[in-house]
Amino acid sequence: MVLFHTLISLIGIVTGLVVMYGLLGAQRMPGMTAVFLVTTILTSATGFLIPPLFFDKLLPSHVVGFISLVLLAIACIALYLMRLAGIWRSVYVVTAMVSLYLNVFVLVIQSFLKISVLHELAPSVPPSGPVFGAVQGVVLVFFVIATIAAWRRFKPLALA
Repeated sequence: MVLFHTLISLIGIVTGLVVMYGLLGAQRMPGMTAVFLVTTILTSATGFLIPPLFFDKLLPSHVVGFISLVLLAIACIALYLMRLAGIWRSVYVVTAMVSLYLNVFVLVIQSFLKISVLHELAPSVPPSGPVFGAVQGVVLVFFVIATIAAWRRFKPLALA
């Protein structure tokens, strides 16, 4: 289950970055967007299936997964039901990009936990310290800037 979760997470991140590029260029990418949304939903959902299956306390990973699932549901509603009409364009851009950010946020954490060179820079569990904080800060600033730019630029024609 962990390998499947990791693979779909990486697919979700890569396709999400491609979708972000499309948003920045005001391009709809229906196929890539569908792959991004499905794999990111599966990433969040399968995260709850990784042991311990029946958790006895709420962990930060559960909160991130729950928030991501809510945001992804809203993104799907905005895109597929509301067809990006009116305010729903902005809702889609923000919820999709925040969902992608959360996936990358977790990737950074897991990288510091699993990659020995990074783990040496932030050996605590969960990772902390100036290097870890700086990396997460850079990722956050990147996503804030990219989300604002996508919000300004993505103005597709109505969905057919």
